[in-house]
Amino acid sequence: MEYTQEIRILYADTDSYGVVWHGAYTKWFEAARVEIVEKLGLKLDELEKNNILFPVVEMNIRYKSSAKMNERIIIKTQIAEVKPLSVTFEHKVYEKTSQTLRVIAKTTIVAINSENGKMYRKMPDNILNAFLSAVKTENQ
Repeated sequence: MEYTQEIRILYADTDSYGVVWHGAYTKWFEAARVEIVEKLGLKLDELEKNNILFPVVEMNIRYKSSAKMNERIIIKTQIAEVKPLSVTFEHKVYEKTSQTLRVIAKTTIVAINSENGKMYRKMPDNILNAFLSAVKTENQ
């Protein structure tokens, strides 16, 4: 399963050098993760009511080239790996017209119990199965 979003880079997304501020990417990556999770039928507000949260535990971002104000970028996000404890998403950012690769990133989330803050030893089956089905469908 891949989620694609197009973004026009605004002045507020840039730093004093006129390029996208590194933190802006994390906001866009989160939006993509939320969309994928919800397309899998996992409603974040319902999960939260059941004391399940998905914090980011690891993020690796490699900046390949600079994106600038008013540029249109395409962000492609997919589930890269599913383990019993975690799910890793891969994000690729391209300049829309030239398809120049701007950024490659990986983000890993886990499921925690919000009542005690502890990570599940294994994600609840319904959640794990939803992620596994997305990866299985993509690899077929």
